[in-house]
Amino acid sequence: MLFMVIERFKNRDAIPVYRRYREEGRMMPDGLKYVDSWVEPDLGRCFQLMECDDPQLLQQWANRWQDLVDFEIVSVVTSREAAAAIASQL
Repeated sequence: MLFMVIERFKNRDAIPVYRRYREEGRMMPDGLKYVDSWVEPDLGRCFQLMECDDPQLLQQWANRWQDLVDFEIVSVVTSREAAAAIASQL
């Protein structure tokens, strides 16, 4: 399953997040896969695409960052999958 993770840096301060990442990495549990990410130019938010079979893994990972980041986690499908799901209605 794919998940779009929207991270809002607390106090709009990305420095502690990037510092921890540099020192400790992503700190992801086994079974959680990082796909890609994008960051707003003002460093206010980060959008990460993650993949896993067990959504509890996302919560374990988020718990390791919750002191620095507020999370919104949204289950997503690819555009191709969405188009296939509605193809019979078109």
